[in-house]
Amino acid sequence: MPPVAVIILNWNGEKLLRKYLPTVIEHTPAAIGEVIVADNGSSDGSIAYCREMGVCVIDLGQNYGFAEGYNRSIAQVDHPYVLLLNSDVRVTEHWLTPLYNFIDSHPDVVAVQPKLRWEKSPESFEYAGAQGGYMDRLGYPFCRGRIFATIEKDRGQYGTTPQEVFWTTGAAMLVRREAYLTAGGLDSTFFAHQEEIDLCWRWKSMGHKLFVVPSGVVYHEGGASLSAENPRKTHLNFRNNLRMLYRNLPDSRLREVLFLRFFLDMLASLVFLLSGKPKDAFAVLRAWRDFQASKPQRMDIGDREKAYKELYQHSLLVRYHIYNEKTFSSLKR
Repeated sequence: MPPVAVIILNWNGEKLLRKYLPTVIEHTPAAIGEVIVADNGSSDGSIAYCREMGVCVIDLGQNYGFAEGYNRSIAQVDHPYVLLLNSDVRVTEHWLTPLYNFIDSHPDVVAVQPKLRWEKSPESFEYAGAQGGYMDRLGYPFCRGRIFATIEKDRGQYGTTPQEVFWTTGAAMLVRREAYLTAGGLDSTFFAHQEEIDLCWRWKSMGHKLFVVPSGVVYHEGGASLSAENPRKTHLNFRNNLRMLYRNLPDSRLREVLFLRFFLDMLASLVFLLSGKPKDAFAVLRAWRDFQASKPQRMDIGDREKAYKELYQHSLLVRYHIYNEKTFSSLKR
């Protein structure tokens, strides 16, 4: 058995599987990785196609969403490492080997990601991962290569040396299976969006390290499940971000951050409304309603104060909108 289970979570994604799965099979060295498709109760021809391609299938029987779908799939494999891979990712010839070599030779590292470029504009970084994830002290995620909606072209400006990050993207993330299970896996109440950042924050509180290994490169199409314009995505992003903050913030920062976020989120709702996006405006309000109605359990694991200090300690909103710092390299340190 190879050390890595490359698990692609699928739900009615036969079209994407036909487009991207053959390349994953071709460029995944058999000595390192086994390609597995975990199916969330698809009703199309996904399972039949995977079996036609000779790929192992974990049939989950129903749609558990991204988080619980992976939790159930990872519980069923025995590989010491698991790579979570979106079905809309095109891998390159040497994508997996540098990731595996790095994590296997660094026992204090629990997760790594490759560099992500955008399939629709291959010279650009990809929104949901780019060259490693970070987050500011108010919970706004950003990447080396992407801040808010500003996406940089990849000119090699961030190098090829592995770099420590705060979070690794769930679009293509290689993890230690034991560490994944010990931390409780992805929070299934998130259903989708930002659950990997929540998991990475837990790992940080436990004293673990996460890295991007830029010599591994993949291309992510993005928006395969929910487009950026979908109010459902707006709702999930705002609600899940609040749940993540509530779970992981240290006691000393919780009230302050949530107080500030309430006003900032209400401002975001107003901006949506004035921009002619009333459904997104109400999605933000529903996110706060749902968060207040069902707050998650507070984290009781590791050192939350220490993990908080690893966040970007300036306001990303202020640096971006007021000081016009729109790239990672231009941000005040």
